Amino acid sequence: MLKDNLYAVKQNIAMAAGRAGRNPEDITLIAVSKTKPVEMIREIYDEGIREFGENKVQEITAKSAELPDDINWHMIGHLQRNKVKTVIGKACLIHSVDSVRLAVQISQEAVKKQITVPVLLEVNIAQEETKYGFSAQETYNVLPEIAALPNIFVRGLMTSAPFTDNPEDNRQYFRAMKQLCVDLKAKNIDNTCMDFLSMGMTNDYQVAIEEGATHIRVGTAIFGHRDYNI
Repeated sequence: MLKDNLYAVKQNIAMAAGRAGRNPEDITLIAVSKTKPVEMIREIYDEGIREFGENKVQEITAKSAELPDDINWHMIGHLQRNKVKTVIGKACLIHSVDSVRLAVQISQEAVKKQITVPVLLEVNIAQEETKYGFSAQETYNVLPEIAALPNIFVRGLMTSAPFTDNPEDNRQYFRAMKQLCVDLKAKNIDNTCMDFLSMGMTNDYQVAIEEGATHIRVGTAIFGHRDYNI
């Protein structure tokens, strides 16, 4: 079941990349395993997936203790500043830096542990009131400030587009994110790379790929619907 789901997602990635004239190997599939048991994660791991995404620090901590060390854990959910100390060194990439205060906290903990933490700035591209993230305009202002912090390296941007039954509704937002990434990269700000663009989930990842996503975060299409009571 999970194997078949994963195969279908990989096929869709290849087709979407083909439509955009891209190499599917340039797209990182992050299997979003939030609320899913270790047994299910291990099943996908056995199919060769090494990139897994979690919304909560405690899930990364618990699952990483039980699963192989070569898994790359992505922190994709809202990160509270009091949880930064725990996630530093466990997550390979923090996708959800949504404030300067959070970036400062990450920097301080990274300095203590003498490591450099790669991060993405979260952009609320559709300006949804229920979501975190900088506006596109704010990103221009905060990127130099965050990039100047010690022991942080800004790899690019992340967004969560609105939930919609029609993936085409989000094409405008993905296109805007790609352009924002290109514009910020052109500024050649020190300590930034801007080569990662994390966008697209189960219902719209194919459109995201067509518009330039380098990282897609797919949960339901692989693991099935999650239990929202957890």
